Amino acid sequence: MHIKDVLATVAEEFTSVDQLIHEQLASRVPLVEKIADYIVSSGGKRIRPLLVLLTAKAFDRADSDAVKLATVIEFLHTATLLHDDVVDTSDMRRGNPTANAKWGNAPSVLVGDFLYSRAFEMMVELRSLPVMEILSNATCVIAEGEVLQLTNVKNPDTTEAQYMDVIHGKTAMLFEASTHSAAMLLELNPSQATALKEYGKELGMAFQLVDDVLDYEGDAETMGKNVGDDLAEGKPTLPLIHAMSNANDADRDTIRQAIRKGGLDQLDDVMRIVRECGSLEYTRQQAQACRDRAQALLSELPASTARDALHALAAIAVERTT
Repeated sequence: MHIKDVLATVAEEFTSVDQLIHEQLASRVPLVEKIADYIVSSGGKRIRPLLVLLTAKAFDRADSDAVKLATVIEFLHTATLLHDDVVDTSDMRRGNPTANAKWGNAPSVLVGDFLYSRAFEMMVELRSLPVMEILSNATCVIAEGEVLQLTNVKNPDTTEAQYMDVIHGKTAMLFEASTHSAAMLLELNPSQATALKEYGKELGMAFQLVDDVLDYEGDAETMGKNVGDDLAEGKPTLPLIHAMSNANDADRDTIRQAIRKGGLDQLDDVMRIVRECGSLEYTRQQAQACRDRAQALLSELPASTARDALHALAAIAVERTT
């Protein structure tokens, strides 16, 4: 199943999400609308709202509340992107200039705050305390994950366990919250809710692991960001952590220095070491293990086209090149 087939499973519902997104971006301050519309419309994969819709569709409950929850999730995600780009001083995302590159840091942060606030306004309208509990906790965990990543920047002693903790917080948590909140909105039984929560977590971990591989394998034109961005920022991602554990002393020191310094002066050397140590293959294997666990969890759901789409989505997350 191709991503187009996955999207076709909930095409009508996705159209409703798009309509609601643009309705809810309305603001009496024109710049708020302009920046929010720019980032929301900039060509993202929309995986997180897709998870909400597919979960609801799997139980024949892809109604207006599911559409609203999907929109809430997309607003939360977009808010984190606005803030992340400021923190990372990024100037390109999805092949386009970032909002902070176009309008500056202050407007980007404040519009991110607006999107968080609008998301919580809509969340209240769902009148589900379990959903509010899941999403309010998720926003805290995501913020903690970003701060934890910040504390690990330019730290070559970051362990694999610490790295996994970071990516669970900053990436996988919103995937997990997407499927878990949808399950609670539908009032599914505990085993189904737990399976969907864990499915989202494993999918999010796989997604970030592949992102970290693509930072060394991709190219700016297809990825929409610069190759080596993580290294330039001094982020010790799993390919680097694995390479340091398996390289000779000289190569290990090269990577440690590259992480400490940041920048791309040693990119060619680092890429050589990462390849020679099999670190990209190792990282992909970890992503594949997450995929396998995610797919196995779907046995708790009734057979349906939507369940097949969730199964395919886990494979697509690992096989993608962008």
